[in-house]
Amino acid sequence: MRLALFDLDNTLLACDSDFEWAQFLIEQGVLDRDAYEDRNAGFYREYLAGTLDIEAFLDFQLKPLSRYPRAQLDAWHAQYMENRIRPAIRPAARALVERHRADLRVMITATNSFVTGPIAREFGIEHLIATEPESVGGEFTGAFRGTPCFREGKVARLDEWLAERGGALAAFESSHFYSDSHNDLPLLERVTHPVAVDADAKLQAHAQRRGWTIMSLAP
Repeated sequence: MRLALFDLDNTLLACDSDFEWAQFLIEQGVLDRDAYEDRNAGFYREYLAGTLDIEAFLDFQLKPLSRYPRAQLDAWHAQYMENRIRPAIRPAARALVERHRADLRVMITATNSFVTGPIAREFGIEHLIATEPESVGGEFTGAFRGTPCFREGKVARLDEWLAERGGALAAFESSHFYSDSHNDLPLLERVTHPVAVDADAKLQAHAQRRGWTIMSLAP
């Protein structure tokens, strides 16, 4: 069996779903613009620079989920999908996912599973490994559980997920991982076919040095 792993933000999507979710809530008046917009942009700059404190970011990102009932969050998410996400889905990304139809397909992303679950379903990707928000009785607490699916945490979470299914990365005939970000180098180094997709400068340079596949899904 072959494994196909897909990063989401700025890879399959022409945007960052975490950043866009916060911006969507700001535009809806759910989050105060003065209090949240600069912080949201600052965290995104840190992510791009490779200096993000993932626990500080998750505190910022997940706390708003604890302030509203799940039904309201789901209603906002449906609007967010329509207004922010579907327009950012690259047609070439849908085609790429389809090319791996015969493989075990997994979306693996640092963005939390509340935000990304519906996006994975939109792509028809059967499995999702993401940062997990904590919930009690179906309502979010504002905390996270387990290991954040970020940098080395992506490797750990993938290994855990495969082990739960009685498998291991090395057991696959081949493994592809598509990503745009140097933050994903720990996992890119582990697969048999690392692919840099519309890569940032650090990943682009690394991929060129290593002779990895480099591609674009941009129109």
